[in-house]
Amino acid sequence: MYGTLLNLSAIILGATLGSIMGKRIPERLKSIVLQAVGLVVLAIGMDMTLESENVLILLFSILLGGLLGEGWRLHTKLDRLGERLQRSFRRIPFLSSGHFIEGFVTATIVFCVGPMAVLGSIQDGLTGDLTLLSIKSVLDGFSSVVFSSALGMGVAFSALPVLFVQGTFSLGASLFETLLSPAMLNELSGVGGVLMLGMAMDMLEIKEIRVANFLPALVLAPLLVALWAWIGVT
Repeated sequence: MYGTLLNLSAIILGATLGSIMGKRIPERLKSIVLQAVGLVVLAIGMDMTLESENVLILLFSILLGGLLGEGWRLHTKLDRLGERLQRSFRRIPFLSSGHFIEGFVTATIVFCVGPMAVLGSIQDGLTGDLTLLSIKSVLDGFSSVVFSSALGMGVAFSALPVLFVQGTFSLGASLFETLLSPAMLNELSGVGGVLMLGMAMDMLEIKEIRVANFLPALVLAPLLVALWAWIGVT
């Protein structure tokens, strides 16, 4: 899990630097920075979505995942987790100031749903190769600076979900490598791209979307690929 630990360090360091710098940046500049990141997230989401090879699997994954997430109120629970973290550190203004919950939720989704989080963690767990997670660490570190300059130190606490997600894939790497075929990874990437598009629309204030409610789609996509293969649908 050295790659994941490197990733966590980059997120925390970037968020700390961004929060310090953010106090010296006017609100109008913070707004334009967040819009710039939103546009980049939009572009990344579009690119990832195009990796899907079966639009029906993509559609059913998002649809069923959204229904499950809404039923389980995942977005609300993630917000509440952010609130609890903020209350825990309310006596430390540097940690609890800014748009803490928004920063925590936004960064958690952006840092957890990309294909590098899955593939890099599996690669790290199987062979100790840190290449993909090193690249992800650089990207996440710079993103943390930008996010936290506008949203505060809530971004740093996204390291906790990242540790859980990437740690799970690293520790279960041999199992996941056996279970996840290239087709499954393509659909997983496609679904992740759709979630990134939803997050971008929220960041750009185009439409408020409870993106966390769609997280079950990331689990459903590989399962639907297996189901499609089992029933012989092409």
